[in-house]
Amino acid sequence: MDLSNYSETIGNLLIIAGSGTLAFLISLILTPWFTRQLVKFRIGKQIREKTLSGEDASLFSALHAKKSGTPTMGGLLIWGTILLTVIISIIFQKTGLFKYSLLNRNETWIPLFTLATCGILGAVDDILNVKGIGKTKGLSAKLKLIWLTIFSAVGAWWFYSKLGFDTINIPLPSVGPIEVGWLYIPIFILVIIATANSVNFTDGLDGLASGLLIMAFGAFGLIAYAEGLLILATLCSVIAGALLAFLWFNIPPAKFYMGDTGSLALGATLGVIAMLTGQTLTLLIIGFIFVIETLSVIIQLVSKKFFKKKVFKIAPLHHHFEQSGWKESTVVMRFWIVGGIMTVFGTILGLINVFF
Repeated sequence: MDLSNYSETIGNLLIIAGSGTLAFLISLILTPWFTRQLVKFRIGKQIREKTLSGEDASLFSALHAKKSGTPTMGGLLIWGTILLTVIISIIFQKTGLFKYSLLNRNETWIPLFTLATCGILGAVDDILNVKGIGKTKGLSAKLKLIWLTIFSAVGAWWFYSKLGFDTINIPLPSVGPIEVGWLYIPIFILVIIATANSVNFTDGLDGLASGLLIMAFGAFGLIAYAEGLLILATLCSVIAGALLAFLWFNIPPAKFYMGDTGSLALGATLGVIAMLTGQTLTLLIIGFIFVIETLSVIIQLVSKKFFKKKVFKIAPLHHHFEQSGWKESTVVMRFWIVGGIMTVFGTILGLINVFF
């Protein structure tokens, strides 16, 4: 046994676990103070009155009227904790406590850029929601799509031009990566927009999106570590740690919500990390619940537009089950179970793709 390699591996794992624990503790300690500020400045969620298709959201309003006024924009605490942990890692590296910081051109620049830019976009949407501005109490779906496209286009250009990414991995040993050339750019844009919106759709019940995101970032942290992307794996651990502290206060009844500043930012960042690890298609399995939630919205919109009929009582899917009589906690736990099973399958498939 090579003791030097063994020692290095243990050191890397301790840094990964320690960074995640640090983010968890920072967020856990700051949450009570942060929640008081949200209450003080009356940053409370306004229940939407219109659906994406412009109709009255009467069923949704009836289901969630009791949640109106609950503090929102908790995403600020999540990605604020992540950025603070990054700064601490830089300081630790300068003092010799860490051998690397979480700021790395090849592994974390774009994920952190995505986290910040999409977080700001979501924050603007949340502020408009709190103030009741706009037909849907927030940014329109079209305007959010435009900005997400701009941000993801910048990321796509960086990946393609600066990092040299131009292949898509098929998670099968006999197939491997397929070179797509410049088509990598629109594929990247599509993945980021889809992932950001799918997490945003899923963030509708206490603890649902945050629990699923912890699983997803944990899975991609493991895959990144297997691929030798140690700094990216550490960042995944930090994100999962910050989310775990958020979930501590977000389980029913939620003390506050992450809002769009959390769901858009974390969804887009998850997509970027999937592209960085070359596990684009694996993301569909690990993020299975996010996928079916998005499909339910698309199916509902298409059916209402062309057939004037609803397939689901309410979309996204989790609200359909609520309207069918399931308790909120029942929906969350069952979606977690399905999401956990699919995350295990996706992780195994991703690791097979790495090693074989």
